[in-house]
This record gives sequence, structure tokens and C-alpha cells, in this order.
Amino acid sequence: MPLESNFKEISMNIILLLGLPGGIEWVIILLVILLLFGANRLPQLAKGMGESIRNFKSGMAEAETEDEKSSGKDKAKSA
Repeated sequence: MPLESNFKEISMNIILLLGLPGGIEWVIILLVILLLFGANRLPQLAKGMGESIRNFKSGMAEAETEDEKSSGKDKAKSA
């Protein structure tokens, strides 16, 4: 167990050391993306990302309603 504990501490230290990108780093990342994909392709990529997120959220909502329906049927059967 001590080895696992040490690994978790080391990985957290690495995460804290590297940190998240700041303001200028995000600008550089966006410029690299712009250079890789081009200005014409970026709106298409953003649209695709938006549709993917929307589909994921609707799928999650649908799964939740199915779970609620099935739990309601289980309660009706046990009553």
C-alpha cells in the first residue's frame, strides 16, 4: 500500500508543478490550432463540437428518463 500512496503523491505533485495553461499559453494554443486547420475549417469544427455536446446531453437526459420510468415500474410491481 505505501507504494500506491507514494505514486498518488508524486502524480499530484507533477500536476501541481505543471499546472494549467495561463492566458498567453491559451493564445499560443489557439494560434497553433488556427495554423493547423485554417480559418475556413474552424467554424465547421466548432459546429461539429457543438452538435456532439448537444447530442451527448440529450442522450444523458434520455437515459435519465428511461431510468426514472424503469424505477417507477419497479415500484408499481412491488406495491
